[in-house]
Amino acid sequence: MTRRFRLLALGLLAAFAPLVHADQVADIKAKGELVCGVLGTDDPFSFVDPKSREIVGYDVDLCNAVAKKLGVKTSLKQLAVAARVPELQQGRVDILAASLTHNKEREALIDFSLSTFITGQKVMTKKASGIQQPAQLTGQKVLTVKGSTMEQNIKKLVPGAEIVSFDNSPQAFLALQQGKGVAYVNDETSLIDDFSKLGPAQKDYVILPTSISTEHLALGLKKGEAGMKALVDGVLRDMEKSGDAEKLFMKWLGPETKMKFPARPFKFETDKIDG
Repeated sequence: MTRRFRLLALGLLAAFAPLVHADQVADIKAKGELVCGVLGTDDPFSFVDPKSREIVGYDVDLCNAVAKKLGVKTSLKQLAVAARVPELQQGRVDILAASLTHNKEREALIDFSLSTFITGQKVMTKKASGIQQPAQLTGQKVLTVKGSTMEQNIKKLVPGAEIVSFDNSPQAFLALQQGKGVAYVNDETSLIDDFSKLGPAQKDYVILPTSISTEHLALGLKKGEAGMKALVDGVLRDMEKSGDAEKLFMKWLGPETKMKFPARPFKFETDKIDG
């Protein structure tokens, strides 16, 4: 090989070097931190602790477990619901721990870990509304969160409802209290948390027993990063085997919390969903 040819070859390699795909796990280890996209407004998954003023919660602890496995620190980035997937796709966060529902539409855009929580989406309304079933919401203003699966599911279930969407759950819940809509749609855990905040006014509200859908929440991962998915799923399986998954659930959602779930009705064992 001539010197001129070698120089040409090296020049071509240098030109195309930025196009070579690096492994995300190696990148995260190199920078020394795992950037986790969180909501920070969804108790008990990620919310601001009034004492420490730090974002804490079920999802945050999952992120911390992944960071520990990687041997790096956790860095939290608070996101709006509608910004979650774009922020991951554009590389501004490494992983989503943001009350993210795993559905078929999102599978085309990102990958998912094993399911980390399984819940139903329900409707909260004022008792005075007389609403007893979601079907009665036809022609009514229904409040929910912009860019969420709740928004999609209530539109499908009650196409005649007038959907009013907000940037986050607290805004939608406040709008219900202010009479800006007849009903508020969210996942059951968020509704239970909101209901607990009503105090004496709880007597005026009801969470309808009918679920409008069953949702698998999971950690969101960048598309095609097989090494990262294997590592994250491995962390979740290890937590299941060690009992840490059970402890995590009880810490944030068990009978001694305001969520008061008597038992954990799922395990970290599948990333498959129906539909």
